[in-house]
Amino acid sequence: MNHTDTADATRATVQKFLDLRIAGDTEGLTALFADEVDWLLAENPAVPWIRPRSTAAECASQFAELADHTVPEDARASIDTFLVDGTDAVLMGHLAGTVRATGKSFEGPFALRLTAEGGRITRLHLYENSLSISQACTP
Repeated sequence: MNHTDTADATRATVQKFLDLRIAGDTEGLTALFADEVDWLLAENPAVPWIRPRSTAAECASQFAELADHTVPEDARASIDTFLVDGTDAVLMGHLAGTVRATGKSFEGPFALRLTAEGGRITRLHLYENSLSISQACTP
């Protein structure tokens, strides 16, 4: 597979990830994540859905946990940059939401690095406004 084909395959896998994420399809996400995932979100003890993960099921369940702890009608995410280089993709944009338990809102920019190999996500590193999210989770 040449570099262009690899990038096209990566873009398709990441688009599938986004579609499954928007649909809240935990089963589909579990199938899309590799058996072992290089998962990185900044440690944030105040945020119940942020914890270490490594298996496909653990990674996919993060999105269900996020939905359980936030108000679905208030969740917003926009992507303004979608870069692909070989097996790596970087998405940048803005996200916002409201924590169900506190009623407090959070928002800020994000960058998401994904690696797709063989049609599966092998790496997910998310960089976000963790201070805003932590403050929204704190009563």
